[in-house]
Parts: sequence; structure tokens; C-alpha cells
Amino acid sequence: MQVMKRIGVLSCAKVFAVMYALIYFIVGLFMALGFGLLGAAFGPSSSDAGGLLAGMGFLAVIIFPIIGLIGGFIAGAIIALIYNFVAGIVGGIEVELQ
Repeated sequence: MQVMKRIGVLSCAKVFAVMYALIYFIVGLFMALGFGLLGAAFGPSSSDAGGLLAGMGFLAVIIFPIIGLIGGFIAGAIIALIYNFVAGIVGGIEVELQ
């Protein structure tokens, strides 16, 4: 068994950033679908509401991954720093590498 005593803060932050961006992209797609359906439902009765909702859905696909990227990077760095602090006190996690 090997003991993981430290985690690279920048490495962990980058991995979290990409994972969060992918997750938020998927959420953005669902938001776009939902806003698109609402836009289609309101489209015949009000041209402004339909276009606005469709635009909000399109922006969700762009903005959500950016938010996830930034938030994931910050969260990954904080988690790595906390792990390094705790592992210094109680020891690291034992892992078996092959």
C-alpha cells in the first residue's frame, strides 16, 4: 500500500475545473431545452417572450460551463489545500497502485 500524503493543488484544481465545466454544460443543455420549449409555447402569443426565452437557453449553454470552470477550479484548489492540511495531521489515504 502507498500513502497519498499530498495532493498537487494546481493539478486538483484543473481536474475539478474540467469536471465541473462538463457537468454545467450538460445542465446548460437541459436549461436550453427547457427555455426553448417555453419559448415555443409562448411564441405564438407573444413574439418578445418566445425570443427572450430562446436566447436565455442559448446563453445557459455558454455561461453555465464558464461558471462551472471557475467554480470548479476554486473548489478543487480549496479541497486540495484542506486535504493536505488534514493529511499532515492524521496521515494520508492508503491506496494500492499496480
